[in-house]
Parts: sequence; structure tokens; C-alpha cells
Amino acid sequence: MPLEMLRKAKRRTVGTKQTVKAVENKTARKVFIARDADEKVTGEILAQCRDNAVEVEYVESMAVLGKACGIDVGAASAAVLNDEPEGGR
Repeated sequence: MPLEMLRKAKRRTVGTKQTVKAVENKTARKVFIARDADEKVTGEILAQCRDNAVEVEYVESMAVLGKACGIDVGAASAAVLNDEPEGGR
């Protein structure tokens, strides 16, 4: 199941602000976007992913994405992060 990667990730972001930041900082390995999220919210993250060659996977809904992230509310986007931040620790 595609969301297993997100569920089991040691490091991840939940929410568009944090996900955009991770893509910009080149720490995002894969981004997940809810199909029912507003395009005004997801437009920037999609552009950043395209510009930074980050893989995007669509998820059925915000509720499903939120649940996969272990939260009780919906999430428009989330990302699995590289295990090690750029430049080491």
C-alpha cells in the first residue's frame, strides 16, 4: 500500500507549510497530496515539487492522509523526509 511509506517514516511533515519548506530545503523524498484538497492550498507545493524533482503521489482524501499521518483531522499534504538532513547533523 502506497501510504505504508508515510506511516512508517522516521521523519515526515504534515501540512502544506511544513511540506513546502521541506521541498525547498531539499529534505523531502516524496510528497503526498489529498485529491480533495483545495487547489489554492496545493498549487504551491505542486510547483515546488516540479521545480525540485520531488515525486508526488495523490491520496484519496484529506481524511485518509491525516489518518495515515496519525492525526485526527484531515491533511492536504504530507511528505516523507530523507533520513538524514542535508549537510548531516
